[in-house]
Amino acid sequence: MIVAGFILLAVGAADLVRQFAPRRWIGYLTVTVVLLLLGSVSDALLPMALALVVGALWVWSMPTERPAPLGFWPAVLLAVVSVGAVVGFGARPDAGLIGAVWRLRSPFGEVPFDLALLALGAGVFLLESANLVVRAALDGEHTWRPADPAATPVTAVADTAAAAETAAASETAAATETDAEVASAPRDPRGGFKGGRLIGPLERILVLILTLAAAYPILAAMLAAKGIVRFPEISRDGETGARAEYFLVGSLVSWVIALGAAFLVWWAAHS
Repeated sequence: MIVAGFILLAVGAADLVRQFAPRRWIGYLTVTVVLLLLGSVSDALLPMALALVVGALWVWSMPTERPAPLGFWPAVLLAVVSVGAVVGFGARPDAGLIGAVWRLRSPFGEVPFDLALLALGAGVFLLESANLVVRAALDGEHTWRPADPAATPVTAVADTAAAAETAAASETAAATETDAEVASAPRDPRGGFKGGRLIGPLERILVLILTLAAAYPILAAMLAAKGIVRFPEISRDGETGARAEYFLVGSLVSWVIALGAAFLVWWAAHS
């Protein structure tokens, strides 16, 4: 349990640092120091060191500036390692120095330190790291990306390029100048679903909390409400279905991550 908690916390914290810290090395150093302190007081230096290694590998394999070279397979491997750590090792009888003074009560009973660290790591992972996994899944499936108004499915791009090459020989100079002016026009930075970077983490945190609280009717209502809100955008797809594909792939991957995190915490709490 403590291994999965440290790994998820290291990965999630690293992704938050490289998104919001102007000087990343300061953020990485801070995360390392915090994990070192937590590992020292909880008698878990080996899991902490393993988490630092996994976090570094995650940052390398899931970049933010370009498509992930390995797709979303690092996320699959991370899920296997986390589930294996929780199922295989379970809870520790002794949490070290902090275990002697740790007291955290909840409506469901007392929460051990290892379980609290796992829940914290899962929550931090759902904030930004899950966004990277969703993006990698969309890129891996060549799904239309609304953040770029010019983006289209791969087949549509190929058809458009072929048609443009065929029509290029018959275009006049005036038409070429008009096209150049249109292409050089600034794009609206507010185009597409920019709010998804904030909506996604909030949605996943709510899914995690509602699932652990067994509030399944509220959870179902929230997920249905998202589909209703997105329906006007999806209904303008026409024949391509690109927006619907983007919504379904992104939402399903996001929900699976959140439900997986909730299942991980639930299993650890009942093991």
